Amino acid sequence: MIAGPLHADARRVLHQWTAPDAAQDRLRDAYVAHLDTYADAVLRDCRAGHITASTIIIDPARASVLLTLHPIVGRWLQTGGHCEPDDATLLAAAAREAAEESSIDDLVIDAIPVRLDRHAVRCRADDGDVTLLDHLDVQFVALAPPHARERRTEESVDLRWWAWDRLPEGIDDSVRALVAAALDRQSW
Repeated sequence: MIAGPLHADARRVLHQWTAPDAAQDRLRDAYVAHLDTYADAVLRDCRAGHITASTIIIDPARASVLLTLHPIVGRWLQTGGHCEPDDATLLAAAAREAAEESSIDDLVIDAIPVRLDRHAVRCRADDGDVTLLDHLDVQFVALAPPHARERRTEESVDLRWWAWDRLPEGIDDSVRALVAAALDRQSW
């Protein structure tokens, strides 16, 4: 497989991104090395792990975040998931996933990632093979438009707005870190 425009965009975004700390900088370097090693690093068929794109959605009043109860993982998470071959950019992948999972159109997404998170997930390839592998998640922040109405889709068990300081019990540390980074980024 030959690396395409999404692969090139992922490299560009990661090279231009200013990591907020040394740990995020090391993670960015690992993502770039992964992209340099695998031409299909942005697609779910890359069994060595793959780049994913996610978005934490902030309500118009900037008082809460929208989380989805993931049907497979069984936890409250931000919207997001696999990049698709038709996605031209990481931002487009994040926007598509956010709209698909929340049913909210016209999200205003900050083009600069807020953070990175690498985590192991049981993942199904297009050929049906299920394997535990790494998701190298590039995480964005979006602002919902005024009067936005979320609607649950088949990709989530539930959708709910949560106040910054009242996140659901037992939420994953990576989601807490993303919410904290989004709160810091609110100046955009």
